Amino acid sequence: MRRITRYILAEFIKLSLVMSVCMTAGMILIVVGQEAIRQGLGPSAVVKLLPFALPVALAYVVPGTILFAACSIYGRMSAMNEVTAIKSLGVSPMALLWPALLFSFFVSLGAVWLNDVAAWGRIGLKRVALESAEQIAYGMLRSNRSYSRGGLSINVKDVQGHVLVRPTLTVYEAEDRPPIRLTAEFAEIATDAERDVLLVSMTNGEIERGDEIRMNFPGTEVIEVPLSAAGGGKSSIRPADTALRRIPMEITNQRAELDDLERSLAADAAYHLMTGDFADLNDQRWADQQAAIAVGQARLARLHTEPWRRWANGFSCFAFVLVGAPLAVRMKSADVWSSFLACFLPILIVYYPLLAYGVDLSKSGELPPYSVWIANVVLMAAGYWMTRGMIRC
Repeated sequence: MRRITRYILAEFIKLSLVMSVCMTAGMILIVVGQEAIRQGLGPSAVVKLLPFALPVALAYVVPGTILFAACSIYGRMSAMNEVTAIKSLGVSPMALLWPALLFSFFVSLGAVWLNDVAAWGRIGLKRVALESAEQIAYGMLRSNRSYSRGGLSINVKDVQGHVLVRPTLTVYEAEDRPPIRLTAEFAEIATDAERDVLLVSMTNGEIERGDEIRMNFPGTEVIEVPLSAAGGGKSSIRPADTALRRIPMEITNQRAELDDLERSLAADAAYHLMTGDFADLNDQRWADQQAAIAVGQARLARLHTEPWRRWANGFSCFAFVLVGAPLAVRMKSADVWSSFLACFLPILIVYYPLLAYGVDLSKSGELPPYSVWIANVVLMAAGYWMTRGMIRC
C-alpha cells in the first residue's frame, strides 16, 4: 500500500506542478499582455508587473489544476481496473483516496496563503500603473488623442514629443458639481509619485467651471491633479486587497470611525432639537453624513467577510478533489478531458454561483460572514455522498 500511496502522491505533485506552470504562464501572458496594450505600458513597466501578477494568477489556477490532476489519476486507474483489483484484495478504495485528500488539504492551506499574497500582488499592480501614469497617459494620447481614468479626462489635437497641442483637461470632482475644464495652447505632463499627483504644465490657457468660474491665464501654469482622480491615490485600501494579519486592525479602525461619525451626528441632532432649529435637520450635510455612515458600515461588513472568503476559496481545492476523485472512478474513462469536463461543468454551474451568492450577501450584511462557505459545504456533501457510493459498489 505504501507503493500505491507514493505513486498517487508523486503523480499529483507532478501533474499539479506541470499544469500550474503552463496555465500560470498562459494567464500571465494574456493578462499582462492585454493590460500592457490597453494601458500603453512600456517593456520596463511590464517587467515590473510580472512578480505582482504571479500570485494573482496562481490563486485562480491552483484549484483547477488540482481538479485536473484528480480526474487524470483516478480516471486512468479506474479505466485500467486498478480500483477493481484493490477491492478484490479486500482493501477499501479509501486507501486510494486518502493520499489525494491529504495532499489537497495541505494544498488548500497553501492556497489560503496564496490568496493573501494575491492581495499584495493586486496592490503592486496598481502601484506600477500609478508610477507609470505619465507613460500611460502619453501612450494613449499618442494613439487615441484622448486619455481618461477615474475623474480625469484629457483630449488633445496632437502630440509632438512631450508637448500636447491644444489640450483640454477635464476633472470631475463630484456628481452634484460641474467639472473643472482647462484648455491651453500647449501642455506637458509629469508625475510626482511621492505626492501622488499628476503635474500638468499648461501654457496660455483658460479655466472654467460651469457658470461659476471663467478666467484666462497667460504664460505657464502648473495644475496639480490628484492621482486618485486618475484611478490611483492613497485612498483606503479595499478589504479584498488587505492582508489577513491587518484585517483585525482595519476592523477596529473602521468601528472607531463609525462610532465617531454616529456620535457627531447624534450630538448635532440633539443640539438642533434643543435649539428648535429643525430646518437644518433636512439640509445636504445630514444626507452626506448618513451616506458616510452607510459606506463605513458596508466596508465593515466586507472586512468581516474577507477572512472567511479567503479560507473558503483556499479550501475549494479540497472540495474539488473530494468530488473529482470518486466521479472519475465511477466514469472509468482514461480520457482525462471527459472526466475533467464532467466534473468541472457542474462546479461551474453550481459551485461558483453559490459562492458568489454567499459572498455578495455577506458583504452586504444580509447574511453572516461564514455564509461564504455555503458552496464548499454543498460540494463537500456531494463528494462525501459519491465517495460512500464508490466504497459500497
